[in-house]
Amino acid sequence: MPEAARLEGLRIVVTRPEAQAQGLAQALQAEGATVILLPAVEIQVSPDLTTLEQALRRLEAYDWVIFTSANAVEITAERMQRIGVPLAQLAGRRVAAIGPATAAALTTRGVQPDFVPTEFIGESLARGLGPLQGKRILLPRAEGARQALPAGLVEQGASVDEIGIYRAVTPPAPPAGLSQLAQGVEAVTFTSPSTVEGFIRLARQAGLDPRDLPGNPCLACIGPITAAAAGREGLRPDIVASRYTADGLVEALISHFQQEVPACSN
Repeated sequence: MPEAARLEGLRIVVTRPEAQAQGLAQALQAEGATVILLPAVEIQVSPDLTTLEQALRRLEAYDWVIFTSANAVEITAERMQRIGVPLAQLAGRRVAAIGPATAAALTTRGVQPDFVPTEFIGESLARGLGPLQGKRILLPRAEGARQALPAGLVEQGASVDEIGIYRAVTPPAPPAGLSQLAQGVEAVTFTSPSTVEGFIRLARQAGLDPRDLPGNPCLACIGPITAAAAGREGLRPDIVASRYTADGLVEALISHFQQEVPACSN
């Protein structure tokens, strides 16, 4: 183990969807942590994407296209390819991304975002697009997502076509992950409100109380929106990253556990 490992010996649960957990897991492992994969969310593409297809065929009608997740980018790009709409047409619009992971999903597909807010939440994105009076915006995203972003855009005079293109569901829990959780861990990480909700369901299905877990683990959230979701569910986050990224979450965990006596409230 390298001398720089700052999370050595800590057992940390990653609740991200399995397909997206690798980056966070590797960053934690590089710091010496033992990672327990317990995906609390699974991404399911909406069965009917007709409305999205119609919007993509008339991209020229939109002043902005906004993406709030890498999932939305991936599904939109796949659908464009399927219906024969070149990605160059998306690159020809003004495109906004909620944060660096979403921006990276765009740039790897040849689309350079015109705007990425410094604070990776919908409210900051809505405020940073400039004058929106009379502008038309395409917003493909998760079903049931927070309404702060479209509401903020409409308040500024924009017309918003919000299209639900996927939903987050709770997958069956891997028995090994639940067994390790029941034995006690040092931290549980949450990267979205849906991971909070899914984790609570998984814990209860396993006969565990998510508010009183074995080992009294610290609960670590990627940012204030996720922390607020945890609070609404009766959980008390001990760690909230100041940079709302996977790397920021790892930094926050390191800062917490390098305290002389790191205390957790749960």
